[in-house]
Order: sequence, then structure tokens, then C-alpha cells
Amino acid sequence: MGSNKTKTTQLNRGLKARHMTMIALGGSIGTGLFLASGGAIASAGPGGALLAYAAVGILVYFLMTSLGELATYMPDSGSFETYASRFVDPSLGFAMGWNFWYNWAITIAAELSAATLIIKYWFPDSSSLLWSVLFLALILGLNLLSVKGYGESEYWFATIKVAVVIIFLAVGVLMIFGIIGGEAVGFKNFTIGDVPFHGGFFAFLGVFMAAGFSFQGTEMVGVAAGESDNPREHVPRAIRQVFWRILIFYILAIFVISLLIPYTNPNLLKDGIESIGVSPFTLVFEKAGLAFAASVMNAVILSSVLSAGNSGMYASSRVLYSLAKRGKAPKFLARLSRRGLPVNALLLTTLVGMTAFLASLFGDGLVYTWLLNASGMCGFITWLGIAISHYRFRRAYIAQGRDLNDLPYKAKWFPFGPIFAFVLCIVVILGQNLSAFTGGQIDWYGVVVSYISVPLFLVIWLGYKWIKRTKVVPLQECELEPPARK
Repeated sequence: MGSNKTKTTQLNRGLKARHMTMIALGGSIGTGLFLASGGAIASAGPGGALLAYAAVGILVYFLMTSLGELATYMPDSGSFETYASRFVDPSLGFAMGWNFWYNWAITIAAELSAATLIIKYWFPDSSSLLWSVLFLALILGLNLLSVKGYGESEYWFATIKVAVVIIFLAVGVLMIFGIIGGEAVGFKNFTIGDVPFHGGFFAFLGVFMAAGFSFQGTEMVGVAAGESDNPREHVPRAIRQVFWRILIFYILAIFVISLLIPYTNPNLLKDGIESIGVSPFTLVFEKAGLAFAASVMNAVILSSVLSAGNSGMYASSRVLYSLAKRGKAPKFLARLSRRGLPVNALLLTTLVGMTAFLASLFGDGLVYTWLLNASGMCGFITWLGIAISHYRFRRAYIAQGRDLNDLPYKAKWFPFGPIFAFVLCIVVILGQNLSAFTGGQIDWYGVVVSYISVPLFLVIWLGYKWIKRTKVVPLQECELEPPARK
């Protein structure tokens, strides 16, 4: 009995370097690139879309280096909750943990709803409930298998997406020069109408918000660090590679789409999950004469949403387990299986994912939109917490007389990086739905849908602070000793 217990007091550390890179990469290449990029070009023009995605790319770079410094020094599956509790205030850690869990648990439900919409491209009269059950069982099965099972499935999901983007870029470049498709397009689509910038500042701001959603998921590497077999080497490598790959994939893909499809093309505005036939990737492939493009992109987008659901299940269950371990969630959620998996946390998260089944009762599109709106802001709140935690960690590290050269990974540009990320995240959060306040009359429905996560987060944070009487941890008292890795 004793040996069994020692086996199961720690999460299983089965993630390799390649898993770590693909977890962070797979989390951020998905429907934001395959679908929303078209709407971004139509709204703000090619120049506006490129600038918005580049700006968010820089924001994500600073967040990832901040997270990299924290996760290599203190690898922990609680990640954001642990760092905020130790370096800022236990009440902020409590709110961050529950916010992150809620965000990704709801994202599972949203991705399952999306998957049922996508599968109806091939089977229009099939049951939403049936597909939801099948996809949820698949995601739960992959997560119950082992941490390596999750890492391996995520590796292959991400590999499919990366391969499609690379093929797309190659085909696109050949079309630009007229090697495929007959005519050399050149830069003519950058000179029509009022491009490269179109729609003014508010259009740009709207695309900037959408780009922020597209990049959410990169922070997964912080949670995965707790189950990496060598976080001090794997996390910095994953972060360095991910930033350049994301920037190259997103910026180059949008550039290629902008050159090949004029921003005035009405199909670019159809970027809903049910409009696979008019994904900008599909439009480019069809223009190149690849007739099967829509079916291929449909399969890739299906793998994308399943990958996002898979990652959501993994990350949210780990943070829930971490909350339980620290007494911030019910104790039964801290139990591990013999294989070092937080089974109870996985099952509770699955129950929340089952809200996707409502899709079959209330109409797929409506539920999907509501679930997505409910969780949308939570990711930006997580980013805000990462920036604050890193700023406080570095200040505490210096205040306690430690040598920065001893850090296994040191974020460059401190303190500019976390301050820049903090300010930009505040702008994104406040500007979420400015159009609801313009036009003479306030759109209260729009305000509630867009901003509901902010008061919820504040209630959890300040409520815990009031009940537990927590205080901001003085820099000299921040707990800098990393937990022992058995």
C-alpha cells in the first residue's frame, strides 16, 4: 500500500521536448488562422490585418518569455495559480486558477459544439448529440490514457495543422509568381480600393481583438512544464521556437491570402465555423485548381477543434488538481490514479464539457456563440496575471539578494516586457466591445455578452480576499524556493 501511495503523489512527468513545442504551437494554430483571418483582411484591409497580428505577436512574445522565466525556475502544473499566489496575493492566485479552469472547461464545450457543426458538412442530417458524445469520449480517452498519450495525440494534431500551413504557403507563393494558376498576381490586390488600410481605427481594433483570441493557447506550455521530464531545457526551447513559428505562420499566411484574394471578396467575411467552404485557405486551394480543397480543409479544421478541446481538457484538469492540492478546491479533486493522472479533476471537467450536449436541444450555432463569448475574455485575464506575476517575481528575486545569472532562463527586456504586455492586455479587455457604447444608445445585451467575465473574476478574487483576509505578499516574503520535483 505504501509503495502504491508514493507512486501516485506526483503527476507523471512524461512530456518530451517535441511534445512541449507542439502543445504550445498546436494551442495557437486553429480556427483563428483557418477561418478568422479572412474576416480580418476584409475588415481592416491587408495592411491592417498584418499590423494587428504582428502587434499581438509581439505581446505574446513578451508573455511567453515572462512565462518561460517562471516555468523553468518553478515548473508546476498549477502554473498561473501558483505564481500569482506566491508572488502577488493568494486571493489573486485563487481567482486566476478558477478563471483558467472555467475558460478551458467551457472551451471544451465550445469546441465540441464546433466539431458537430463541422461534421455536418459531410453528414447534414446526423445527430448533434451522437457526435458530441463520440468526440467527448475521444478527448477524455486520450487524457485518461497517460500524460504521454495526451502529448503524443497533441503532437500529431499539431503536425497536421503545421503541414497544411506549410503546403498552403508553398502553393500560395507559386501562385503569386504565376507558376500555378496561370497568372502572376503580384501586388495588385494591395493597390485596389483604399488598401492597404481599410475601415479606420475601430476596424483595426476589432481585428486586434480577434488576433488576441487566435493566439490564446500558447500559455499551455506553462501548465505542461509541470509534467515535462526536463523543464529547464524543454521550456525555453519550446518558447523560442513557438514564437518564430507562430509569427512566420500567421504573418506569412495572412500576407499570402492578402496577395491572392482581394479584401473586397464577399466570401472573406464568412468566417463562421459552419462556413468551411469559404475558409480563405479553401479559396486559395480552389483557385490553384485543387477541387478537393473544401473537404481537406474541413478535416483539418475538425482536427484543430478536437486538438483545442484535447488541450483544454488537459490544462484545465491540471490547474483544478493544483487548486485542490492547495486547499482552494474540494479535496477529492487532488486524487491521482496509479499512473499519476488527476482522474477526478478530469471527470469534473468532462461534466462541464457536457454542456455541449445542449447544442442538440437549442440549435448548434446559438450555443456555440454563447459558450465562446462566455470564455473569450478569460484568456486575456490569464495573460494579465502572467505579466503581473513575472514583474513581481523578478522584483522579489532581486529584493531577496539573489543573482539573476542563476536563473535557468532569463526573460529579456525586463521590466519593459511585462509592463508592455500588461498595458496591451488592459487595452484589449477594455476595448472588447466598444461599438456597444457608440451609436447613441448602449447595447446592453452586447455589453453583458462581452464583459461578463470581468465582474465574475473580480467577485471571485475580492470575495476570497475578504473571506480569507489575504494580503499582497511583501517582496521580501515571496516564497522563491521551487517545490521539490520527486
